[in-house]
Amino acid sequence: MNELFPSPESSPPDAAPLAARMRPRTLDEFVGQEHILGKGKLLRKMIEADRLASLIFYGPAGCGKTALAMVIARTTKKAFCHLNAVTATVADVREVITMARDRLRREGRQTILFLDEIAHFNKLQQDALMPDVEEGVIVLIGATTHNPYFAVNSPLLSRAHIFEFTPLSDDDVARIVRQALEDRERGLGLSGVRVEQDALVHIVRASEGDGRRALNALECAVLVARERGGGERAVDLAAAEEAVQRKRVVYDRDEDSHYDTISAFIKSMRGSDPDAALYYLARMIVAGEDPRFIARRIVICASEDVGNADPQALLVADAAFRAVEVIGMPEARIILAQAVVYVATAPKSNASYLAVEKALGYVQKEKSQPVPRHLQDAHYPGAKKLGRGAGYRYPHDFPGHYVPQEYMPRKVSFYAPSDQGYERRIFFFLRHLERLAREYEKRPQAPSAGREKPPRQG
Repeated sequence: MNELFPSPESSPPDAAPLAARMRPRTLDEFVGQEHILGKGKLLRKMIEADRLASLIFYGPAGCGKTALAMVIARTTKKAFCHLNAVTATVADVREVITMARDRLRREGRQTILFLDEIAHFNKLQQDALMPDVEEGVIVLIGATTHNPYFAVNSPLLSRAHIFEFTPLSDDDVARIVRQALEDRERGLGLSGVRVEQDALVHIVRASEGDGRRALNALECAVLVARERGGGERAVDLAAAEEAVQRKRVVYDRDEDSHYDTISAFIKSMRGSDPDAALYYLARMIVAGEDPRFIARRIVICASEDVGNADPQALLVADAAFRAVEVIGMPEARIILAQAVVYVATAPKSNASYLAVEKALGYVQKEKSQPVPRHLQDAHYPGAKKLGRGAGYRYPHDFPGHYVPQEYMPRKVSFYAPSDQGYERRIFFFLRHLERLAREYEKRPQAPSAGREKPPRQG
């Protein structure tokens, strides 16, 4: 346990990484998150008035959660303590709370506990905070990259304001990089570094909204930049590419990015946008997602969203799933891409999905209908004496291989075919059967064929 930034004058040492040295000291220096820190916004008002309630900062890495905590530490009149939930224990929490109670009693001054990576605290550790948060002994500021609605206890969430941080825009990241290049006290303003425009653009884009990543890349690029006369170092595109190396793909398999990406992937196929679907497919492949997981989602989409508008889509998706299991990566990417394009460009219908949902709801809510006697099994000894199967009309014995008969005591409609693709043919076929049934009712009743299945061959 330690006090973090105990006075506004304290600064990271010159040997600290550039990203640490360039952390903002005031709200005016803070870049980004205008949706929560712009003029007149609630969070800004709370910080400026030093009237902080418990807060949860939620968002991806490098978007300013810890940086904002530094600003608060430098501006608040409250005591400020910092724990990292990755390494802290319940004993550490209790020590902070004990000190906070004593400080409140002696000085009448509250304590802000900044708990970084709060999602790493288990339920017991989070529960240990509850009484003192509720009593106002401590003001909790938790920071996390995990969705707090999944990772933080509900009682804590109900007592905190949740502010979602978003990835920085390219303009925000470029501004942070330029500040570091111009700052003569904490940055590179005295180092004679000049960054070419295409190198700056590469660093900004490769950072993907992560300010810390951009500053780390800039610092590495300066190390490999070529020297020019007069002590100047020029960071060109080659230096930027070497510093960035391979771009990081934001994709944690058990976190929001995983679920958001697969959600966007499925919705892009459903929305008939093959390019977007291929983009999300590529993101998952580069991030190392299990190709079988991807293939299963394609199979589901082929049935749920394409359905009988193109029955071939399910066959293609199923074949892709089986092929992926046999082939493996990297060649499986081609198979996945073929299935994705087919499903995305197929005509769409969710009629089968809606039908089974309606049928399930009916079965769960309504009284069960008995199976009509003529549809009951008649393949066991004594079935005939019990009247099982009596009066069944075998459709293949009738013209057009169709004869109307009762299949449900009380007719309920679940399936409503669309007018898309092959399902349009189903629509007209069912209308045709309805006409045949009406015509059949007008004719004298023919005797039942009385056979349940066709005769065996041979």
